[in-house]
Amino acid sequence: MCGIVGFVGKENSQEAVLAGLKTLEYRGYDSAGISLIGDPKNEVVKQLGEVDNIRKTGEFSSSNDSKNVIGHTRWATHGKPSVDNAHPHFNSDKTICVVHNGIIENYLSLKNMLINQGYKFVSETDTEVIPQLIDFHLKTTKDFLKAFELTLGQLQGAYAIAANYSGEPDKIFVAKLSSPLVIGSGAGFHAVASDKSAIVNHVDEIAYLDDYAFGFISPTEIKISNSQADTEGVEKQAIDEEFVGSDLGNYSHFLEKEIFEAPQTVRLASAGRVNPNGQVKLGGLDSVESQLQFIDRIVIIACGTSYIAGLIGEYLIEEIAGIPVEVQMSSEFKYRQEPFSRSTAVIAISQSGETADTIAALKKLDNMGILKLGIVNAPGSTISRITDAGVYCHAGLELSVASTKAFVAQVTVLAEIALYLSKSPTPLTNSLCQEILALPDKLSEVLEQADKIKIIAKKYASNRDFLYIGRGYCYPAALEGALKLKELSYIHAEGYASGEMKHGPLAMIDENFPTVAIATKSDLLHKTVSSIQEIKARSGKVIGIVTKGDTETQKHCDDFIEIPDTLEQTAPILTAIVEHLFAYYVALENGKNVDRPRNLAKSVTVE
Repeated sequence: MCGIVGFVGKENSQEAVLAGLKTLEYRGYDSAGISLIGDPKNEVVKQLGEVDNIRKTGEFSSSNDSKNVIGHTRWATHGKPSVDNAHPHFNSDKTICVVHNGIIENYLSLKNMLINQGYKFVSETDTEVIPQLIDFHLKTTKDFLKAFELTLGQLQGAYAIAANYSGEPDKIFVAKLSSPLVIGSGAGFHAVASDKSAIVNHVDEIAYLDDYAFGFISPTEIKISNSQADTEGVEKQAIDEEFVGSDLGNYSHFLEKEIFEAPQTVRLASAGRVNPNGQVKLGGLDSVESQLQFIDRIVIIACGTSYIAGLIGEYLIEEIAGIPVEVQMSSEFKYRQEPFSRSTAVIAISQSGETADTIAALKKLDNMGILKLGIVNAPGSTISRITDAGVYCHAGLELSVASTKAFVAQVTVLAEIALYLSKSPTPLTNSLCQEILALPDKLSEVLEQADKIKIIAKKYASNRDFLYIGRGYCYPAALEGALKLKELSYIHAEGYASGEMKHGPLAMIDENFPTVAIATKSDLLHKTVSSIQEIKARSGKVIGIVTKGDTETQKHCDDFIEIPDTLEQTAPILTAIVEHLFAYYVALENGKNVDRPRNLAKSVTVE
């Protein structure tokens, strides 16, 4: 979850690290800190809250011209948000400083051992054991890299680590296990980060570290070994321009910008893949095409918004390709004991490609002969590297914590996979291909209603409970709407299949419990309208998301927002934009930080 950035050998390394941390604030913003190599000890500056707070402190040394700087933005796991618990953590004389993403599961036993050796701790975190343990081994080995390696051998859990040591001022020491870490190469310097987005504007090439990798970077050298494999070095890749930087432009928030990028997102996710004649080409699956012909079951694993996209994918693949699909939360899947046959394929969905639970679920399948596919937005990410094949979303950089355009891209890709897996063209496959190509213009039409959605959001923003309902493809769409409202505004919201209203939820309905009813054109629309009537009979307010021109459904709603006429298979993509805008405007009306909701981080890299 936390963000790590480090530069060694670069002019203005401080500024580069602070800018990189600002980019990574979506990973955590409870606190931030930096360590600058000094003589004889490092300069450490830490502050609660946003990265910008470091600049505001009188402790910040803008005159320090150190070219070896590491930094960290924190999402709290062990220990409450505080200055003492903020990273970097250090040994007693601040000669060793460490930033860390992950969880050290055995930190208490290590901490007790070190206390018995006379070490004193100032924080509640698991991370502080790392610099103290390095210090302990350094006293014996007199070799920092060896002390670092010995320390890693004692850590249990997950980690991405960057450390600097005043005794070797030209090096940043790095290590990775189950948490992401990348290295970047520039002219006369190297960088390290949790995510390439923090360094892409500075470097020419990047390299992804494998699990159990450790070593150091210097201005002129990358020295990496692997404790579990007889390998050295890293494989560098050119920077993908799709992920180079992002700014707000004319938008007020990244969330707003990313919602309004939905038309371009769908266009990029379908470019070169979908033909109007019903044919779909997915180059990322070509290498496993022969295996896919024999698949008779698919399991989709994902978390959060990606899980909801997977539920829509279940409907799509079963209806279009005729293959049974099961969708499971990664956090549950990895602990289940269920039988698998080699005719099963597993599809992992993750925006970042670094979701810890999903990675752990995939690793459970190692050596089982199961075909593993990935749907990710980040080329080179862990999931893209540990799966057999996959499809990139091409949604571009998404900096707001709440996922919007990535969700739209994921559903689009799932529709493409369903078409790819279909045995032969049908009227539905032809229509679906044509509709995917038409979606960008229809999404733009939805976005033109932003002002109307804002007015409706303001009307209902004071309510503390919401219900979202839908049937068929619109049931997962209801889950997505409820999740976004919870994430952004901290308002209690539940997504429900409208057919289940009489089995409990109806008891909650009154004049202060509004319902967002996704009532777009489908064979089951009349069923949803019946549920709306039941709600109205109990004094409930209804906000309808309806098909343009459907005046019959509109008259049952207190307020409504229209989407263009579309297939029921693609309706969730259009309704999602309405839901995202509604949640965005409700949150703004309630004074919430829409880009950085409390207690959340975008990339969940710890279990």
